[in-house]
Formats: sequence, structure tokens, C-alpha cells
Amino acid sequence: MRPVTSPTTEPGPGGLFDDDVGRPDTLTVGELAARIARVAAQAFPTDLWVSGQIRNLNRSANGHVYFDLTEPCEMGATPRSLVAVTLLAPERLLVNNQLKRAGGAIRMENGLEIRIQARLRWYEPRGVLQLRMSAIDPEFTLGRLKADRDRVLATLQAEGLLGANGGRPLPPVPLQLALVTSHGTAAHADVMAELTGSGLAFSVWLLDVRTQGADAAGQIVAALGKVTDALRHGTRAVDAVLLVRGGGATTDLAVFDDEALARAIAGTPVPVLTGIGHEIDRSVADEVAHTAHKTPTAAAGALVHRVRTFLTRLDQTWEAARRAALATTGEAERRLGLRTTRIGRGVARTLQVHATRLDQAEARTARGSVRALQRAERDLYGLAARARAHDPALALARGWTITTGADGRAVRSVTHLAPGTRLVTRFADGTATSTVDPDGVHVHPSPAPSAPAPPPPGAPT
Repeated sequence: MRPVTSPTTEPGPGGLFDDDVGRPDTLTVGELAARIARVAAQAFPTDLWVSGQIRNLNRSANGHVYFDLTEPCEMGATPRSLVAVTLLAPERLLVNNQLKRAGGAIRMENGLEIRIQARLRWYEPRGVLQLRMSAIDPEFTLGRLKADRDRVLATLQAEGLLGANGGRPLPPVPLQLALVTSHGTAAHADVMAELTGSGLAFSVWLLDVRTQGADAAGQIVAALGKVTDALRHGTRAVDAVLLVRGGGATTDLAVFDDEALARAIAGTPVPVLTGIGHEIDRSVADEVAHTAHKTPTAAAGALVHRVRTFLTRLDQTWEAARRAALATTGEAERRLGLRTTRIGRGVARTLQVHATRLDQAEARTARGSVRALQRAERDLYGLAARARAHDPALALARGWTITTGADGRAVRSVTHLAPGTRLVTRFADGTATSTVDPDGVHVHPSPAPSAPAPPPPGAPT
């Protein structure tokens, strides 16, 4: 390597390539790198505390971690400035111990805002100025997460969105479910085991999404959008949505504090039930969901319990209705038996009264019939006596005769006789015929003899 010498003359107006003036010494890349390293070391001789957002995180197989620390901005946007950070394996152990002492709430991921202790160094092999990380401030990250979470909650509260999904009616038998989680994870397995093991007819539509990392929130929002579109167009029946994820560090669950995700949950037209993390975790998604459960298993178990409770109540209602029907039927039978007995007694009394009356009427009828027959018999004797009194045979026997014309009609007056009329005269012992002579008809008015009185009734003939 050529030794570095100081220029003896300054370049003139003609420029660096003017042959008439002296030229400055040319630095090699190594010489320039060494100068930059010295300048950096002189400007920043001690460790720095630097805050920013993690981008392009890469964990190497040899235990080193590399990432860019940028000015915070939306993921996907180009940051205004960035600096490369290297966390070598030895320092990584120290950083991990710091995170464990802080409760293990932080896991370094893309998009996370952190505050680190590092020394600015020039890395000659790559020609980059980078930070050599040696420590981390967990409280800074947790504070930023809490501040963002509080801001999102305040915004949702002001817009009335915290209780929006909670007002969606959950059916008593929610069997058609949309499961939003990462396929193949423990959370997915726990939910399916709970639902399948219940023996109930659950139908599960799995929407496979990432539940951790910078792009997880966008995938979950898209999945909830699919549910909304399916309900709007009637392509799928969904009673409820299960949004679940297993436990992890606070930073792992930070995706569920995302404002866009919270708004998507609030706008979902069916209840969204969450089961995110462990017992102590509580995210913005939990706050805005219809019902928040401690774990994925608890979320699925709540639906199983709801369906079983409905079926139990249905069985109880059926049993109560059956018992009520039996009691009502028994009471009706008892009342019917009483009424039958009363009616039977009443019918017996009525029949007895009517039988008595019938016997009395029969006796009266019999007595009346005897008297009527006696009266009829006396009347008949009287009629017979009168009939015998008017019998022509009796009159003939006393010497009377009966004269009739040829037509058999009795001749009552000579004035009706014409000459030549043939007459028949009946006597007690026979008849005689005669013809009216033309000169033999004489009319001498004289009172007609009175007919003999008929014999008294009952007299011998």
C-alpha cells in the first residue's frame, strides 16, 4: 500500500486535473475507510442510545442478528432515513437476558419500535456505517405499545365502535363458524379438537392467515372482509367468527392492537369471538370483539357450551311440557270421571222418575181404557137396541108391508105412481108384485098414521 502523504500544494482554479498545478495525493479505499473509521470513532467515542423501527430483520444461523433501524413509518412505506444494526451472538445473549428479566414481553420483529444501546462503527468489508448493538430498553418498547394501544382505544371509543360488534346477536345454536387463524398451529388444533370432540354438528370455514408479524394485521382484515362479502352475497352461512392465536410475547400479540383490524372486527356483521394469547393478555381486538376469551380452547368451548345449554333447555322444556300434559290429562280424566259419575247418577235418577211417571201413566191409561171400554160397550148396546127397534123385519112381523118400485126404492106416496108402474110389495111371509092400473090411482089426502114406537133399549125382539 502506498504511504499516505499530505498535499504540498492546494489545487488552483484550473481544477484537479490541471497539469500546471500540483495534484493532491490519492487515497486508496482502505485509506478512506480508515479515515472514516477514525472520524466515526472520534465523533462518537462512546455507546449511543438510538430509537427507531425495526426493518428487514434477519437472524443468521451463526447466532447473529441483522436489521435496519429506521424512522417510524407505515409498513411498506419508504423510510426517510435508516441505519444498519448488527447484533452479534455474544451481545444477543445479553439482550435476550434483558428481555427475559423484563418478563419476556418483547420479541424483536419487523415493525417494532425499540430503543437500543449501540456503538457507531465503520464496517470496512461492506463499506457501511453501522450500529453495533449491545443492549435494549424494554420499557421504551412496552411504553410505545401501550401508548399506541391507548390511542387506538380512545379513537374507537370516541367513534362508538368498541361496542359495535358486541351488539350483534349471537344465535342460540351457532353451528356455522368462520375460523380465522394460522393453519397448523396449536391454536388451530385446540379449536378443532374442542369443536370435534363435542360431537355437535359444527361446520368450520378455515381462513388461514398469519397471526404474527408486519403483514399479519392486513391478512386478518382481508379474512374478515371475506366473511362480510360472503354474508352480503349469501354465498356462505356464518353464525359467528372465531379469531384465535396462541400465546406469545407482548410484541408477538401487538398485531391485535392494530387500529385497522379493530375497525374490521367492529364492522363484521356477525359476532366475532376472540381467543388470543394467555390468561393475562388483553388486546384491542378483545376490547372491540363481541366476546373475548382467554385462550383459543376457551373460545371454542364457549360455543360448545352455548349449543349444549340450548339443547339442555330444549330437553327440559320438552320434559316440562310432557309432565304438564300428563298432569293436565290426569286432571282431565279425574274431572271426567267425576262428571261421568254425576251424570250417571243424574241419568239414573231421571230414568227412575220417568219410569215412575210411566208406571203411573200406564196405570191411569189402563183405568181410563177400562172405563172407556165400559162406556163404549153401553153405547154399543144402546145403538144395537135402536137398530133392532128400526129393523123392518119387526115392522113386517106386526103386519106392516113395504112397497118398492122397480128400482128398489120405497114408494112413499101415490102421487109418484104412474099408470103401468110395476110395484113390489113385501110382507112378513113373502112378496107380491102388481101393476098400477090407469084408473086405479086415487089420491085422498089424509094424515099419515104414526109409526109404532120402537121398543125400549135392551128390550127383547
